[in-house]
Amino acid sequence: MENFRMYVPTDIRFGKNRLTELEEVLLKYGNRVLLVYGGGSIKKTGLYDEIMTKLGKDKFHVVELSGINPNPRIDSVREGIRLVREEKLEVILAVGGGSVVDAAKVIAGGVYYEGDAWDLVVDSEKMENAIPIVDILTLAATGTEMNRNAVISNPETQEKLGTSGWELIPKVSFLDPTITFTVPPVQTSAGIADTLSHLFEQYFNRTEGNDVQNFLSEGLMQAVIKNSPVVLQDPENYDARANLLWASTLALNGLCSKGNSGAWSCHPIEHELSAYYDITHGIGLAIITPRWMKFCIDNDSSTHSKFALYGKNIWKLDGDNDEAVARKAVELTYHFFKDILSIPMTLSEVGIQSDALVNEMAKQAVLHGNLESGPYVPMSIENVEAVLLDCFMEMAEF
Repeated sequence: MENFRMYVPTDIRFGKNRLTELEEVLLKYGNRVLLVYGGGSIKKTGLYDEIMTKLGKDKFHVVELSGINPNPRIDSVREGIRLVREEKLEVILAVGGGSVVDAAKVIAGGVYYEGDAWDLVVDSEKMENAIPIVDILTLAATGTEMNRNAVISNPETQEKLGTSGWELIPKVSFLDPTITFTVPPVQTSAGIADTLSHLFEQYFNRTEGNDVQNFLSEGLMQAVIKNSPVVLQDPENYDARANLLWASTLALNGLCSKGNSGAWSCHPIEHELSAYYDITHGIGLAIITPRWMKFCIDNDSSTHSKFALYGKNIWKLDGDNDEAVARKAVELTYHFFKDILSIPMTLSEVGIQSDALVNEMAKQAVLHGNLESGPYVPMSIENVEAVLLDCFMEMAEF
């Protein structure tokens, strides 16, 4: 196990009816609030009205920034920074999924930066300070509510990049499973795929002696796989929603990654798909992941034992032939995404009909993701191209 630093001071308010505490929480940081949210679903569900009722005009000055995209864009970040400065706002209240919280994070850091906000995405070392962030999570997916990371898209440069900063960790996160009851099935499934991908990226790692991280990842995978079909059949099943929500938070708050070393693989590749085609992040990850798993097994026999362990511990497979067990585990992963989560499992099904940009996306993924030397199995531009081309076709062999 490698040396590490873990610092996660987020105050988690988990469970039903916790928004009764919202006024008290916000007033710790100020009464001039930037309310950040997405496309308006919080108004349809009544959450917006509930929040505004609690933030009465006599106590809070609220300025709204709506329309945050599912792949949050730098222009929204720039607008948020402008509003905070002009209105002398003191705290950001982010209401939504990971995209809204990610945008809020870079807004919070950008307030104290004199240059363009995109500089903070390209170079996280420039992130020096931030105003406080409080969030109300509406979707189980990214884990951003309890970590220091954010991913932002720049349509002008066709880039989708991650940044981070200790100052960006939310001060307080409200996690009420009942708020996720109204999440549509397609978004629920995308969030589940995102959560599992976070766990896969940390689990398939060559660091020795990290039993704690491995067992934590396996336990969270099992919880996600068990509860996924339940929420898709019964969207208001509180316990299933609660387990998915808490699993998504724990999957990326550092518990499963600390002590590991190495770069991720599927996320850098998917970020290029999102940057060029603006597809749903979790859907892209579901499409890429089984193809990446097969690439690892096909090209590096040293991976067979870990994938076999995954098959035995997660999918309850038996067998002495590690390669055979590993391939069966990939098949079951693919069909979990396809048959249980009902995710479209080819790029053609999500509207990407041409492979003309595959080479360019592969180049950018290798460049931004350090894929040639950092991940579980190193990937060249040609390797990434092959994986992306496989994503245009149904998987027939594993």
